[in-house]
Formats: sequence, C-alpha cells, structure tokens
Amino acid sequence: MNPATVDPATVDPGAGVAGSDELPGDHPPVDAPAPPPGETLSAAGELLRALAAPVRIAVVLQLRSSPRCVHELVDALGVTQPLISQHLRVLKAAGVVRGERRGREVVYRLVDDHLAHIVVDAVEHAEEDA
Repeated sequence: MNPATVDPATVDPGAGVAGSDELPGDHPPVDAPAPPPGETLSAAGELLRALAAPVRIAVVLQLRSSPRCVHELVDALGVTQPLISQHLRVLKAAGVVRGERRGREVVYRLVDDHLAHIVVDAVEHAEEDA
C-alpha cells in the first residue's frame, strides 16, 4: 500500500513501531476497570520483591504443605540456618509468614494461601517454559 494513500485516522499508532509492546487490535476493552491506587500497586510490588529469591520461593513451597521450624527448612532445602533465618525475616516483614514460639523453637506458617498460589503458578509457568 502506498503510504501517501493511507488514511491517518485508520492507522494504529503503535502498530509497527519499534519497541511497542502492543499488537494491532490488542486494545483493552472499553469497560476495563480502573487500575488500583498507586499505594496498592506499590504494596503489591513490595510483596512480589519479597518473593523474588529462589530460597524464599522454596520456603513458601515448603510452608504450603505444613508449618515448619527453621531446622526442618534447613534440612529440606539444604541451606544454612543463618540463610534460612535471613530469608524468613524478609518474608515475615512482608507479611508472608508468621512465627509462633513453641518452647525453644519458632514454627513458621504462611499467613494465608493467596501468596502460595502466586508462587505455585510462577513455578509451574517456569517449568512450562523449560
């Protein structure tokens, strides 16, 4: 088609533009919901950052099956106790896990299953691409 005969009103401005992620005809529906407030998006980003380490992903997967104390996580994951403790601190600060003292041990559990689903989906997605 001769560019001089193209009607500019019918051209998708993102089509064919280098660096554009949008495909022709790939537009959100007109009735798409408004995005959440910025502080909600920021909190979600912090939560995802807390999950963004392989050891923390493995910890979440372990805690998904049952609550565990640190030495059980060390044995299951084959990493050192200080490393597990460091990652548990990050997960606890992000509200992903909580600890409950039982005598000399602290037993960790997931706060809820929502985040476990995110982690499981991410792992399954990564396995599909492998």
